[in-house]
Amino acid sequence: MEKPCSLLVHFDKGSAAMANEIKADLEGGDGPAKADAMRRAISLLLNGETLPQLFITIVRYVLPSEDHTVQKLLLLYLEIIDRRDPAGRALPEMILICQNLRNNLQSPNEYIRGVTLRFLCRLSEPEVLEPLVPSVLENLEHRHHFIRRHAVSAVSAIYRLPHGDQLIPDAPELVERLLASEQDASARRNAFLMLCACAQERAVAYLLSNADRVAEWPDLLQMAVLDLIRKVCRSQNRANKGRYITIITSLLSAPSTAVVYECAGALVSLSSAPTAVRAAANTYCQLLSSQSDNNVKLILLDRLNELRTTHRDVMVGVVMDVLRALASPNLDVKKKVLDLVLDLLTPRNVEEVVLYLKKEVVKTQAGDLEKGAEYRQMLVQAIHACAVEYPEVAGSVVHLLMDFLGDTNVAAAVDVVLFVREIIETNPKLRVSMIQRLIDTFYQIRASRVCSCALWILGEYSLSQSEVESAIATIKQCLGDLPFYTVSDEGEINDSAKPAQPVVNSVTVSSRRPVVLADGTYATQSAATETISTASVAPGSLASTLNLRSLILSGDFFLAAVVACTLTKLVLRLEEVQPSKVESNKACTGALLIMTSILQLGQSSYLPHPIDNDSYDRIVLCVRLLCNTGDDVRKIWLQSCRQSFAKMLAEKQFRETEEMKAKAQISHAQPDDLIDFYHLKSRRGMSQLELEDEVHDDLKAATGGFTKDADDANKLNRILQLTGFSDPVYAEAFVTVHHYDIVLDVTVINRTKETLQNLCLELATMGDLKLVDRPQNYTLAPETSKQIRANIKVSSTETGVIFGNIVYETSNVMERSVVVLNDIHIDIMDYISPATCADVTFRNMWAEFEWENKVAVNTVIQDEKEFLNHIIKSTNMKCLTPP
Repeated sequence: MEKPCSLLVHFDKGSAAMANEIKADLEGGDGPAKADAMRRAISLLLNGETLPQLFITIVRYVLPSEDHTVQKLLLLYLEIIDRRDPAGRALPEMILICQNLRNNLQSPNEYIRGVTLRFLCRLSEPEVLEPLVPSVLENLEHRHHFIRRHAVSAVSAIYRLPHGDQLIPDAPELVERLLASEQDASARRNAFLMLCACAQERAVAYLLSNADRVAEWPDLLQMAVLDLIRKVCRSQNRANKGRYITIITSLLSAPSTAVVYECAGALVSLSSAPTAVRAAANTYCQLLSSQSDNNVKLILLDRLNELRTTHRDVMVGVVMDVLRALASPNLDVKKKVLDLVLDLLTPRNVEEVVLYLKKEVVKTQAGDLEKGAEYRQMLVQAIHACAVEYPEVAGSVVHLLMDFLGDTNVAAAVDVVLFVREIIETNPKLRVSMIQRLIDTFYQIRASRVCSCALWILGEYSLSQSEVESAIATIKQCLGDLPFYTVSDEGEINDSAKPAQPVVNSVTVSSRRPVVLADGTYATQSAATETISTASVAPGSLASTLNLRSLILSGDFFLAAVVACTLTKLVLRLEEVQPSKVESNKACTGALLIMTSILQLGQSSYLPHPIDNDSYDRIVLCVRLLCNTGDDVRKIWLQSCRQSFAKMLAEKQFRETEEMKAKAQISHAQPDDLIDFYHLKSRRGMSQLELEDEVHDDLKAATGGFTKDADDANKLNRILQLTGFSDPVYAEAFVTVHHYDIVLDVTVINRTKETLQNLCLELATMGDLKLVDRPQNYTLAPETSKQIRANIKVSSTETGVIFGNIVYETSNVMERSVVVLNDIHIDIMDYISPATCADVTFRNMWAEFEWENKVAVNTVIQDEKEFLNHIIKSTNMKCLTPP
């Protein structure tokens, strides 16, 4: 991981002249001049200069200054200079500073006292701190809260030093006494944190003695309380767990949202009882509806998703509360909400969820929603998922969704038509009404891909005589007049549907259809083919029904082939269901006329590109088939397609079920795990929540719910030995790859009897790998080990190599010793894992990204299926479509 840089200070390298200039300003300048000189000195020190000659000047001329800015800068200077000699002892010059610091701690000015106390938190030299301790302790009782606040921090910092308990042996008692009487929120928080870090039992005793008043404490202190409870319970000390849970429950109604959020997290980490989980889930849902920040909403949805993985039964109850977050305008939030809700569907709540989603779909029609089309597409996909899992709800939404077959957002229209195709196969009861609705709305479809799928549905599922005749009439009407073009006397080629003059010659056809008027109501309109240009017609007028004609005239011969196949299926089915031979022959002749007209158009010079060979062969096959049909061929065309589609759906359902089984964590209890018999325990003094928790924990222990799911054996496979067993330094690395980051956890063991100084792991990379930061130098005691972490960025999928050395010094040999490491080969194939992706999503990515990267494969495999399996195995990928 790249470490973020919060501030990049650029300052030129120092020189002797610059140091003399700063010295002169410090000696002779007034307050602002001294402040400016101190700023320049600090910048030089931060850039690696040492400036030893300035120290005495600063002691003589800056220490006595009464300017507050200069005093603050002086403390900054003292903080960054090297205060120790090479042996690790405090420099004798630091004693000169002590008197000044003591004066500051007794200064009448509160600001000077406060910043000095804050500076003492960063000092670690006992020789400097010892004479200042009495003054620090006096400030604990100062009348101003600003000073008391920093005095507590200073006491805490001094007490936590290696020998700090000798400097202030009674620090916890003093701070506890202060905590009992203090009124300032920050001072109380600092005091409580000091007790948590240095005398945890005192902090716990204080908390439990004031448990009834925790809800009235300031939010800063409440956050510290939650941290303490987590720490205590993590150390397996669960004696007062019931009282802690009571405290957390009382804080769930706190006015601070940060406290409420932390409470919910703490409650789940402490208790697995359904009551506690329900309270946490309700809290997250309340925050989800009350917070406007999208980042906060996304974090809350992540927390709810974590609860879903472990407590799905409880989460099912808050589905409708989660759905209310769809009111957010952000698409990422909406997507996360829908994903979460789809994982929480049950037969009880599915109707309510689908009804809510249906209302949201209606809202997207208003057009005032930002990114309404994308949101509608997400809703369609969600309803599709609901209907596939619970087919009984499909009837309530499918007719509404079919209004969007003509959606301007092609992706949403494709989702709708795929949904219709799946539902019409899985819900035979809805077939009749869906076919009728599809015939009524077919002329609204504008996208070629949606037309193709809708035609396939009409060809496969129009089963009765009236349905077949209506489907053929609809296709003919959407194709318009034949032929598709005419040649005038002058030799010009024109669309036969376009007029020579602006005269309307209309031929009325006997079919009627409903149209949607401007106010959203339906009216019946007689369909008439008018010889006017489709380009010059208003969208709602009749000529705009010629959707198939305009698409075919634009050169889409794949769609033309689909039209031919659909007509062939419909004519073949009409021959089965129509008793009159005359009617079926008439339909067959009409279909043949359309196909020959398409072939004529494809081979003419009217279009810039002629018909492609595949489409030509397909249409010719349909023509031959209608002229001469055998029973075997009829069976293939009328039954096999549907059977294949049904098989594909069954395969898809099977794969999804298998994936869900694989995802489900299979855990077993270990042979020697302890199981408490809950019914034999004493229940005196236990709350209902604790009783629930006991039962839940026992169940988890019995089923192995507490066992870690980390695959330790798999981890061991990724450990690489970097040095030999006979080397003075043994090293091995554990490699973790996550997206574009490689993390090397290197364990270094000193196998000698000497201390290794300045031990450094030097790494270099070859290929598209980049070392993020150099590991620092370490000192390694005899026969001890050290964990060193190195981060590497990956910029491509090419194989890379990491190589390097371990360099160190020993006390008796002055020159540096080097141990060369084995190379680490990073093969990206080891870290690709198979995944799944929806067909529509894959098509969108296919259109968006550059994929064509040809790889030559040398193989002796002759069979295609075997070759496909070989590629899947070699690349560690997955075949998206069923075999």
